Amino acid sequence: MRIDLHAHSSVSDGTDSPSELMRAAADARLDVVALADHDTTAGWQEATDAADGLGLVCVPAIEISTIWQGADVHLLAYWPDAGDEDLQRMLAAIRAGRRTRVPHMLAGLATHGVVISEADVRAAAGDAASLGRPHVADALVAAGVVATRQEAFDVWLGDGMPGHAPKPAPPLDVAIRTVRAAGGVGVLAHPWGRGSRRVLDAAALAELAGRGLSGVEVDHVDHSEDDRRALRALADASGLVVTGGSDYHGTGKAGLALGAFTTDEACYDALRSLAGGPL
Repeated sequence: MRIDLHAHSSVSDGTDSPSELMRAAADARLDVVALADHDTTAGWQEATDAADGLGLVCVPAIEISTIWQGADVHLLAYWPDAGDEDLQRMLAAIRAGRRTRVPHMLAGLATHGVVISEADVRAAAGDAASLGRPHVADALVAAGVVATRQEAFDVWLGDGMPGHAPKPAPPLDVAIRTVRAAGGVGVLAHPWGRGSRRVLDAAALAELAGRGLSGVEVDHVDHSEDDRRALRALADASGLVVTGGSDYHGTGKAGLALGAFTTDEACYDALRSLAGGPL
């Protein structure tokens, strides 16, 4: 069984619609794929309907923006109840923070002579329910300022760059607790990539396991082979389930093919069991 537990659609910062994502997953010969859009559940129904017609299992998931020890850390939430009011309030607050962040990013760009409008960002975002830096990056590409989304991050929007602005987000332990209360399980997304490594050491993983964390995404493009080996050992020591996922974004991120990294079937079953769902 081929299981990819990390993919994004155009509902957040991917380029495939939820149904297109499911068709791409079927073409990639996946058996299970998680739709984990940023801070929203809006694409779940479309994805599930499409997956059902393709003989594919769509795992309802969310990649939640959080803060831990001053660092930006992402939490993958699997199988939470989309109708849970506390969960939806938390997600709505994060999305609102994303929207209020955009003007600060645009102001920073303007001070360096790069002028794009909020309307430009919204046009680049399309139907996305969760606005964020990737859409500002796409607006920069559309305006001809940069050639790719990655160049926009490297030159204008990354940490310390002119267009960077802090992102409001809940504490990681609060997000873990909220996901658990909604019947889901939480897994750290790419914990040793994108600046979060400094706050996610062995002691932190053990502490977070005690606070209800269920797993660690070990097999990910941001992790070297040595990273994966070390993270797997730390996860085992803390009783955390090991997962893998491609972090597929369609054409939004180059080189991230569906199924490039996968989750072992036994680990998938372990996560399902922790979420209380049928195996």
